[in-house]
Amino acid sequence: MTIKVLAICGSLRARSTNRGLLRFAQANAPTGMKIHIADLLDVPFYNADLAEKPAAVSTLLQEFAEADALLLACPEYNYSLAPALKNALDWASREPDNHLLRGKPVAILGSAGGMGSSRSQYHLRQVCVYLDLHPLNKPEVFANAFSGAFDHEGNLLDQKIQDNIRQLLQALSLWQKQLSLPVG
Repeated sequence: MTIKVLAICGSLRARSTNRGLLRFAQANAPTGMKIHIADLLDVPFYNADLAEKPAAVSTLLQEFAEADALLLACPEYNYSLAPALKNALDWASREPDNHLLRGKPVAILGSAGGMGSSRSQYHLRQVCVYLDLHPLNKPEVFANAFSGAFDHEGNLLDQKIQDNIRQLLQALSLWQKQLSLPVG
C-alpha cells in the first residue's frame, strides 16, 4: 500500500527554502510513500460568507481528503506560522466533523533565520492539537535559511538536513501505519 502524503508549504515564493525542503522530500520519499505538494497560490483567505468554495479551495480540500498523512513546511513570520499554511488548515477544518484532518499523522519541518523556524513549528503544534492532528515528536527538522544550506533557488544542499528529512519521512511512514492500526 502506498502512503499518500499531502505536503503544504507556508511560503508562496517559488524559490522559498521551505518549498525546497518539500521538493527534496518529494524526490527522496521512501519506498511506499508518494508526496504531492499542494498549490496554495490561488487559495483565498477563509471566509464563511463565501456562498461557493473557489475552485482552488475545492482542489485543496480534495487533496486533503485523499491524503493519508500531511507534511507541513512551516516558515517563521514574526515568530509564528505563515498565514498561507494556517489558512489551508482553516479551510480544511471547516468541513463537517473535521473529517479531513481528524486523526491524521503529520510531519513538520521548516526553514527560517535564526533558530530555523522552531518558534513557528511550536505554534503549529498547538494548532495541530486543536485540529486533532497527530504530529510526530521526533525527529525535528529546523533549517537555517541563511546558513548556506540552500542554493539561490531554494534547493537544499546540506547533507545533515537531507539526512534529517529522510529520517523524518521514515518516521512519518511508521507513524501513519501505527495510527491506522485497528483499535482493540
